[in-house]
Amino acid sequence: MWIPMMAAAAQHDRVVLSPRRLQQHQQQQHTPSPDRDRHGRRTYLHMVPMLPPPAVPSTNDGQDTIISDRLQDTSFQYTSTAPSVISGNAFTTPSKIPNSINKLNLIQSHSNKWGSSRKVHERSTGPDWFETKMANAKLEKKRSSKCFWSSSFVVDPTTHFHYKWLMLVTVTILYNLVFVIGRGVFWELNNAMPTIWWILDYASDGIYVVDTLVHAHEGFLDQGLMVRNSHKLRENYFSTSKWKSDFLSLLPTDLAYLWWPSGSCSAYVLPCPVIVRANRLLRVPRMLEFFDRTETKTGYPNVFRICKVVFAILILIHWNSCLYFAISYVIGFGSDNWVYNLQGTRNSSLSRQYIYCFYWSTLTLTTIGETPQPENELEHVFVVADFLAGVLIFATIVGNIGSMISNMNVARVEFQNRMDGVKQYMAFRRVSKELEARVIRWFAYTWANKQALDEERVLAALPDKLKAEIAIHVHLDTLKKVEIFQDCEPGLLEELVLKLRLQVFSPGDYICRKGDVGKEMYIVKRGILSVVADDQKTEIATLSAGSVFGEVSVLEIAGNKTGNRRTANVRSLGYSDLFCLSKRDLWETLRDYPEARHSLMQRGCQLLRKDRLLDEDAFLQAQTQNETINEAVSRLDTTMKDVTTRLSNLVTEYYNQNVKLNEKITELEEQIRVVKYHSITDSKYEDQQGSNVENDSTSSSSQSTVFGTYATRRSFNVPKNSWARRRRKLKST
Repeated sequence: MWIPMMAAAAQHDRVVLSPRRLQQHQQQQHTPSPDRDRHGRRTYLHMVPMLPPPAVPSTNDGQDTIISDRLQDTSFQYTSTAPSVISGNAFTTPSKIPNSINKLNLIQSHSNKWGSSRKVHERSTGPDWFETKMANAKLEKKRSSKCFWSSSFVVDPTTHFHYKWLMLVTVTILYNLVFVIGRGVFWELNNAMPTIWWILDYASDGIYVVDTLVHAHEGFLDQGLMVRNSHKLRENYFSTSKWKSDFLSLLPTDLAYLWWPSGSCSAYVLPCPVIVRANRLLRVPRMLEFFDRTETKTGYPNVFRICKVVFAILILIHWNSCLYFAISYVIGFGSDNWVYNLQGTRNSSLSRQYIYCFYWSTLTLTTIGETPQPENELEHVFVVADFLAGVLIFATIVGNIGSMISNMNVARVEFQNRMDGVKQYMAFRRVSKELEARVIRWFAYTWANKQALDEERVLAALPDKLKAEIAIHVHLDTLKKVEIFQDCEPGLLEELVLKLRLQVFSPGDYICRKGDVGKEMYIVKRGILSVVADDQKTEIATLSAGSVFGEVSVLEIAGNKTGNRRTANVRSLGYSDLFCLSKRDLWETLRDYPEARHSLMQRGCQLLRKDRLLDEDAFLQAQTQNETINEAVSRLDTTMKDVTTRLSNLVTEYYNQNVKLNEKITELEEQIRVVKYHSITDSKYEDQQGSNVENDSTSSSSQSTVFGTYATRRSFNVPKNSWARRRRKLKST
């Protein structure tokens, strides 16, 4: 199937080729022989019948044919047909295709004759270089996807595979943690089975190498999304200090075996050469990561924590026992009463050596027993350091185990405190013994059925979506049994399921009585209820798990002859667990689901008609009134929309008028400024004229002539130099 896809990609890419590349492409299109390509390789195309391409119905829908301007002069013609569609073995191509793509389609239809798709590709290398390039790229991508260092190798740390891998790595780390130190000190253990130790050592090294690759390609979250690009994963890995411990733990320190033979240790030569593998212990953080994952996944975290503390104690005692044996070697076996004594066949055995050292280490670290007194300075220093470390370690261990044990019983302690408080209250209020016994039995029943847990407080830390999923898992099957909820939307059920509250009733308790106001409906989860008559003795009906009652009274259906009152007495025969849904919660949820509300009302009306408790006239009148109210609300909405539109128009008009008014005010201010300027100029001229009153008549006439000429110049825009020449001429006359 990939060959037609490659051909379609090649056809699509030809549209964007430049004219120069197209010319080169046309020059290369020649076939030396019917069964050879331009490179001289055999194609077997002559064995395939050249059938015309299948007719494809036109899907232009009246659209014009689109031809690129650059390709109008070339031999390639493309029409705006529908894109290629791949479905099963069907492959649809455009009606006008190059000859090479046609051959590829024919070869794909006969691919069963030639074997694998890779061979088909080699045989179908035609004159088009693009098909070859695309095929090689796909093959290279397919090969590189299997390589650990490609861009497709990613390990999701949330999968179960990653958890199992961490478990295997933890077992390997524990092997090195216990036996590298143990074999380095107890030579009998190291020399017991060298072949098995060699296999286990280098098998653990191989696991370390693979774990390094896995660790370098573990996905991480970026902006809440899992990063799956191998290059980014490796960059993130090397940007932290994790790679340093992984690299140091893989150093080939075993090369020291070349001049330090692995079987050369004895009672006179310690430590054993295996001690050079101590760098393998640097992989301990991976073991701690596995412990954290296990503590998160397990359903018994406190038990696991206790086991982890016990494991840590055993490892510390083991290491301390190895250290004690090594110090005994340094001081000299049997040189005094404090060190280990190798004298005798029994003391020289491996089991005796390790058990005695382990016993001595346990007594020292736990400070609960007497040990031999040290006799020299080195022994005193070692014992003092051991005692101090033992006190700190023992105090830490005891504190952790105590808190873990208390956390394991926190639910029981809290329940016991609540029950004790109720007992004290009943004793203080002098409650009757019979009622007190009923209350105590109720507490015992809730604890025995795991119902003493405060679910709201426990789930308060979770977001609403997770709380909804948990509630759906717990209550949805019960809610689906309710007849009026069977055809509701899933979203409505998901919201209603968060509103359910579990209530436990004791034997003889009345859940509801006839005539009570119905404020909630009940769904029977466990137990048997009886519907009794007014005489409290006659049993009318029996309700078991999955039964529902009180649902009609919470719907507030108009025309219900009983109103919202209870119509029967319901009593619990034994201990009963009921889910309670209040009327307020139901209507708050139905407010967002009008279709579901209408459906529930119709279902409630059917139940009332079945029991002849629905007043049809009142129901129709209420419907008519409701429709009238709806119409009035609709008209009011229309009127409000009209008023809003008119108000917006008025505001726009006011804004436009205000702009025009401001423009007019600006124009008037400009005119006033011009008038003021002219008045100031005229006043200056009158002052000048008053000062020249004493001049002769000739001067007066000339001045008037000058003023007239000035006015004329102002009126007719006469140049200033012309006026000066005229004034000098008048003065001269």
